[in-house]
Amino acid sequence: MSSLYLTGGRVVDPAGAVDGPLEVLIEEGKVAALGEAAAARVKPDTPRLDVTGLVVCPGLIDLHVHLREPGQAAKETLASGTEAAARGGFTTVVCMPNTSPAIDTPSTVAWVRQRAAEVGRVNVLVAGAITRGLAGEELAPIGSLKKAGVVAVTDDGHCVQNTELMRRALEYATMFDLLVMDHCQEYTLTADGVMHEGRVSLMLGLGGWPAEAEELIVARNILLAERTGARVHCQHLSAAGSVRLLREARQRGLPVSGEACPHHFTLTDTAVAGSEAFWAGDGAELYPGRPAAALPQWPAFDTHLKMNPPVRTAADRAALLEGLADGTIEVIASDHAPHCNFEKEVEFDRAPFGITGLETELALSLMRLYHTGRLSLAGLLAKFTCNPARLLGLADVKGALRPGMDGDVTVLDPDREWVWEPAATASLARNSPFYGWPLRGKALATIVAGRVVWRDAQWVPAPPPGRRKTGKAAVRC
Repeated sequence: MSSLYLTGGRVVDPAGAVDGPLEVLIEEGKVAALGEAAAARVKPDTPRLDVTGLVVCPGLIDLHVHLREPGQAAKETLASGTEAAARGGFTTVVCMPNTSPAIDTPSTVAWVRQRAAEVGRVNVLVAGAITRGLAGEELAPIGSLKKAGVVAVTDDGHCVQNTELMRRALEYATMFDLLVMDHCQEYTLTADGVMHEGRVSLMLGLGGWPAEAEELIVARNILLAERTGARVHCQHLSAAGSVRLLREARQRGLPVSGEACPHHFTLTDTAVAGSEAFWAGDGAELYPGRPAAALPQWPAFDTHLKMNPPVRTAADRAALLEGLADGTIEVIASDHAPHCNFEKEVEFDRAPFGITGLETELALSLMRLYHTGRLSLAGLLAKFTCNPARLLGLADVKGALRPGMDGDVTVLDPDREWVWEPAATASLARNSPFYGWPLRGKALATIVAGRVVWRDAQWVPAPPPGRRKTGKAAVRC
């Protein structure tokens, strides 16, 4: 933990309805004061960071990340994954339990937490499994997992098909006030599916994955939440019907929530047919006025576009954006799912599902929601800060910049233009469809417990008063 004084920035704190120029003082890893109180309290020897012209907000939280350890370190490690999170502006991530072995015992939870404390660049919270081995047959020891420190339970990467077992899991989770996050997929409808079922899958000859496979489980989870009173969170929503079901359930006051991923509200299934098809159709609205030939190019059947659930139609994408704008969908998450290069360098049918996303998540969200006027900056940042903190039961320590809160801060420029290149990633994986994309909006510094854990190399803050600027040594942290 450290101390830091941020000056000159525009503080946007959705939880406190704060949006304006304020100083922020962090002492011993905690937010100590803001504004005039911070200026009056800061000590002469406190390290300072000039963030003039930039946005200062509570540290971003991603509650859906695959860090692959233990057991799959060739894909990603806790060190590399948290470095990628820091570069994306995230100070806290929740790692999923579909590792090898699965995070379904207190000892595995303890190992992940200890390893993350040793090598992690940001805060790593742990989600435990709903069922043993993620097999969907027997409940994991949910009470023991809670005692070991998990913040939620999920079989992500898998979906509990047995509705009776899922009901018991929800009833048990209520005893420990644990959030239950569910990967919504009805297996019998997706046995051979590799992309959205529709005109494009028929044209390409690929197995279809109908939207109903997601919507059926979303509907089931809503009914079970109503029956049990459990808090249920539907992960990576992709279908218009899912958004409609969630909206109706929330209007009835049920304890259900949902998340959306940037790839689902940016891409559509036409992208699988190649860049020419996408930019000529569903992608035209992303870069109005730019000729398609000047935009990123990729071939048909690009496995970097294979994800679970799949990207769907323009109508589904529009429903997700509407759900985010009207508050139906409270959280944006990356579903960061790294894979080895060789795993993706195969036929589309044989490639694994999943893409990376931690380092592009903020920019794509700003482009699709803030720069289009669908959400204010505070409204967008709420989906990365106070909303996930509240769902995880962490609203008293994270997701806001009130005195006494954890000194986790993200400094960002919502207008910074940049291009995403493979050489710039900290992840071990390169399975992103967004390389070469012109992006707008970028995190420039990530601060955890008052310590700058990452800063953009191209941004050099102004030196504190009375100190001569020498290269990049303008801040001492």
